[in-house]
Amino acid sequence: MKPIWHSLDISLDQLNEWGDNTIGSCLGMEFTEIGPDYLRMMMPVDHRTVQPYGLLHGGASAALAETVGSMASGLVIDSQKQICVGLEINANHIKGVREGYVHAIARPLHLGSTTHVWDIRITDDQHKLVCISRLTVAILPKRDQ
Repeated sequence: MKPIWHSLDISLDQLNEWGDNTIGSCLGMEFTEIGPDYLRMMMPVDHRTVQPYGLLHGGASAALAETVGSMASGLVIDSQKQICVGLEINANHIKGVREGYVHAIARPLHLGSTTHVWDIRITDDQHKLVCISRLTVAILPKRDQ
C-alpha cells in the first residue's frame, strides 16, 4: 500500500515533540505508531482523564480523537502551503474504562483538497471498543503572517 503521508521523513519522536505544551501533553497522550494509512496514539486513564465516577471522561476521549486525527491531516498536507483545522467532531462512547490506557487509531475516510474525514476508533488495553469518533478537518491555504 502506498503511504498517504506528504513526507515519509517523520518519526514518532518528532510527533511527540510537536505535542509538547499542548492539551495532548497535559493529558499524557503519546504517538505510538505510523502506518502507511493510519496514525496511532495512546492516553492514560488516570486523574487527568477521568470524570468524578472514576471513568474515562468523554471529553478526554474526544480530545484524543481530535489530536490523532488532526495530526494525521497535518501529515497528509503540504505544511509549507496549507494548514488544517478541526471543523466537526462527534464521539459515541461505547464502554467505560477505569484504568490502564486507551489507544486511538485514525484512518482516512476521505482525503480531499479542502476537507479530510477521519474514522477514529478508541480501544482499551484488551482491544475492546471504547469510543467511535469521526473528525472532519478543513484544509486551508497558509497565509503570510
